[in-house]
Amino acid sequence: MVKIKDIWAREILDSRGNPTIEVDTLLDDNSSGRASVPSGASTGAHEAVELRDYDKKRFNGKGTQIAVSNINNEIRSRICGMEASAQEKLDEALIAADGTPNKSRLGANALLAVSLSTAKAVARSLDLPFFRYLGGTKANTLPLPMMNILNGGQHANNLIDIQEFMIMPLSAVSFKEACRMGSEIYYALKTNLNERGLS
Repeated sequence: MVKIKDIWAREILDSRGNPTIEVDTLLDDNSSGRASVPSGASTGAHEAVELRDYDKKRFNGKGTQIAVSNINNEIRSRICGMEASAQEKLDEALIAADGTPNKSRLGANALLAVSLSTAKAVARSLDLPFFRYLGGTKANTLPLPMMNILNGGQHANNLIDIQEFMIMPLSAVSFKEACRMGSEIYYALKTNLNERGLS
């Protein structure tokens, strides 16, 4: 049984130059895990809240110092000493600590980064690749892929309100076939839209 010895967070920049959070988790056997979470360019009204500073003097209000402070203080004091491999209990404790339906008090970005970095630390402690730790040592199937075939929202050059239209090839009998089906549908849609003069 390995316990969480310490966690600490910092503000980093994501691939688009926006601030986000990176967390290190240290276990009492000195294994460690690190995770960062992406920042969302367009978010829906029902998504968990990515906590931002809203200080226009830093990163146009997108700073994450409040969420970082939440991790380094309140979250740290709550989870240090917890059993690290009890992932469900850890996540339940993080959600309870936040206490809001949309993770707005401590920040979904803070909770997710802590959860993920802890899972990575446990995988390292067990000397397992991260995918093997998550999937189980006897896992032998891949999840069905979801494929984004059309973008709207802030990512797109159109007026579509919905950010992503996703497909899932439910009838595929293998991951390879699912990828083929998704690719064929994507290019059929592209041809169809081009023929109609749509972006």
